[in-house]
Amino acid sequence: MTNKIIIVLFLGLSQIVLGQNTFNGKIIANAGDVEGVYVVNTRTEVMVVTNASGDFSIDAKVGDTLVFSSIQFKESRIVLTEENFSDLNFTVKLNSVIHQLQEVIIKRYDNINSVALGIIPGGQKSYTQAERRLQTATGLNATASAGSMAGGSVSVDPLLNFLSGRTAMLKKELAVEKKETFMRLLESMFTIDHFVDRLKIPLEYVKGFKYYAVENDKFTVILNSKNKTSTEFLLGELAVKYKEILALENK
Repeated sequence: MTNKIIIVLFLGLSQIVLGQNTFNGKIIANAGDVEGVYVVNTRTEVMVVTNASGDFSIDAKVGDTLVFSSIQFKESRIVLTEENFSDLNFTVKLNSVIHQLQEVIIKRYDNINSVALGIIPGGQKSYTQAERRLQTATGLNATASAGSMAGGSVSVDPLLNFLSGRTAMLKKELAVEKKETFMRLLESMFTIDHFVDRLKIPLEYVKGFKYYAVENDKFTVILNSKNKTSTEFLLGELAVKYKEILALENK
């Protein structure tokens, strides 16, 4: 009786092993980086990522559906057949995503805005905290008279702030505030894994690379537009330069 049970268990395990195999393949494309493409088995929900050459390995069996997706490529789905498993050079060609607008319609609603709705008074400008402090320290006083400097157009406080160095300090504070804003925006768009796994930045240098990136005026313009594709592309270029700097420093 015991021997029969062992034989049944062995046959069952053999069927599981034979049914589940490691499937190997390769991603190709006419343009774009084939590294970091997600490959998902929809049945098991197992996910792997392609390497720099586009190669991948995933547990699968005949009949499973593999989904290939990436920000720069159109999604592709393939149902695996027995022939796919016997194909030693199995490849999947992905097509690049091209965003093309068919039609743009611009409508103007000049009479509908926050001022017209009474949300804010007319003629108001929005300032950050650092901008408000700097504006206060350097603001012009058109009504100054007896207590004003020569010409009656600039109050005493802004001049004293300039002479004491407070104005320069507030300008630096404003610059720091802008950098911190860009840092928060960058961190909201990309996870730490993106910098380590995709851009190949060592974990201990990721924070320094982020500061390096937001110091680049061209990058902050793209980053501020919130266009993730363009931001990711330029971030990749900066990563190459940053790693070259690290290589020189570590010699």
